[in-house]
Amino acid sequence: MQNVLEVENLSFGYTKEKLLYEGLSFSLKKGELKAIVGESGAGKSTLFELILGNLKPHKGSLHVSPKISQIFQDPYSSFHPSYTLLNQIKDVASIKNIEYYLEAMKLEYALLEQLPHQLSGGQLQRASIVRAMLMKPDLLLLDEPTSALDNVIQLDVMKMLMHHLGEMGMLLITHDVHLASWCSDEIITI
Repeated sequence: MQNVLEVENLSFGYTKEKLLYEGLSFSLKKGELKAIVGESGAGKSTLFELILGNLKPHKGSLHVSPKISQIFQDPYSSFHPSYTLLNQIKDVASIKNIEYYLEAMKLEYALLEQLPHQLSGGQLQRASIVRAMLMKPDLLLLDEPTSALDNVIQLDVMKMLMHHLGEMGMLLITHDVHLASWCSDEIITI
């Protein structure tokens, strides 16, 4: 399988005196799920900003597949407040298989015709997962993707994501070490 992400000898910090990581290296292939775990403030979300190209490393390199999608921890920040969810999904993806993902996420199609603030946090999080999956990425970045969901829905979401693992590589940020141990091929502690 091909690498969808290569992180080589990465060093970064918001100040030169205090680096979040130094010499961080790992790769991710299609079919792999790797988990990033660490204390709050350790740089887990910052790593995603580096992968997305929003920040530049001090040293090292990142090679990232151009087909990338992300599920944010805060679903309200991932949708524009004044457009329906359906329009925002159509802006970035084909809705050809939307019914499959809606059923997997236990969402009604009618919910997508609403504005983000009209949905609960859990519904909005599941809608963001639907959008990310419809984008058919090679690399899917998951930033605490189940934090807004109850335990039963969390398990369903993770099972659905893992069912599609052969189509992409997934990098998961989580504070939940049990979840990371259960679903990941490797745990990277930062």
